[in-house]
Amino acid sequence: MNGLSKDSVAFLTIDESGEAQRIDNFLLRLLKGVPKSHVYRILRGGEVRVNKKRVDQTYRLQLGDLLRIPPIRVAEKHEIEEVRIPAVEFPIIYEDDALLAVNKPSGVAVHGGSGVSFGVIEQMRRARPQAKFLELVHRLDRETSGVLLLAKKRSALTALHEIMREGNSDKRYFALVLGQWKNARQHVKLPLHKFDTPQGEKRVMVREDGQVSHTIFTMQKSWPGYALLEAQLKTGRTHQIRVHLAHLGFPIAGDDKYGDFARNKELMKQGLKRMFLHAHSISFNHPLTGEPLQLTAPLPQELEKFIVRLDAGVPSPQ
Repeated sequence: MNGLSKDSVAFLTIDESGEAQRIDNFLLRLLKGVPKSHVYRILRGGEVRVNKKRVDQTYRLQLGDLLRIPPIRVAEKHEIEEVRIPAVEFPIIYEDDALLAVNKPSGVAVHGGSGVSFGVIEQMRRARPQAKFLELVHRLDRETSGVLLLAKKRSALTALHEIMREGNSDKRYFALVLGQWKNARQHVKLPLHKFDTPQGEKRVMVREDGQVSHTIFTMQKSWPGYALLEAQLKTGRTHQIRVHLAHLGFPIAGDDKYGDFARNKELMKQGLKRMFLHAHSISFNHPLTGEPLQLTAPLPQELEKFIVRLDAGVPSPQ
C-alpha cells in the first residue's frame, strides 16, 4: 500500500473516502494481504492510533483524523492467492449521481467475508472501475432477494444511515410461511439476541435481554398450510423477520437456518429450491434532494412459479 512500510510507522490523514467508516473496515480494505486477525490484533493492542489516542474497532473515522499505522508487512502480490472477482452489473432498479438500487438475486452475498470471497459490492466495483466511491447502504441475507441500496457518494451514505437510524425509511418484504396464519395484521415485538454456534456461525434467538425488535406482518393470501405475508420492518435487526416468524411457529418456507428442515426437503422436490423471502420495496426521501422515492423489485420468477403451484392446489402440506 502507498505509504505503508514493514520497517516504519506510517501516518495517513483521512479524506472524504474514509470519512464515517469504521476503522476496522477501513484498515481491512487498506491492508489487503494482511490477515484479518492481525488487523484486529494491532487495533486491540493500541498500535493503531487516531490523533495520538487509542481507539477500538468500532470507532468511526472523521474528516481530517490523523491515523497512525505501525510497521506492517503487506504480502506481495505473488503471495496472495488470487481471487478472481467477476465484473457483474446486477439488475438496476434506480440510479442517479448519489444512489444506486439493484435487484439482488438469492444466493449472492452482499459482500465478501465469512467464507465468501466476494459479493455484490465487490462485483459492482469490479464492473465500475471508474467509480470513485461505491458502498453498501444496508445488507440483505445471502438467501434473500430484492432491493439493495448502494451509495455513490459519502454524503449520500451518511445521510441514508441517519434516515434509517431515525426510522424514516419503510422496508417491506414478502415471506411465504408454513402453517395456518390467522391475523390480517399483526405487530410482533420480540427482543432478539445474537450468538455464535459451536461451529462459529452467526445465529439469532428471541431472548428477554435481547435488542428491541418490531415487525408488522400483513396477510396477503393464504392456502391450506401456507400464507403469504408482507413484513414491514420497524427495526432492522439481523435475521429479524426469519426469527420472529420461526419463534411464532410459522417458519419461512425454505429457510435453512430457522426453518422446518424436513418440510424444506419436500419443498425442494416440489420446486422451491430457496428461501421464500424477498425485499420487495423500500421508501424514503432522497438523502440529497428530499424527493420521495419508492423503489420496488418484482417477485422473482422461481417464487412466482411456486405461488402459481399453490393456487393450483399443489403442493399440499404434509
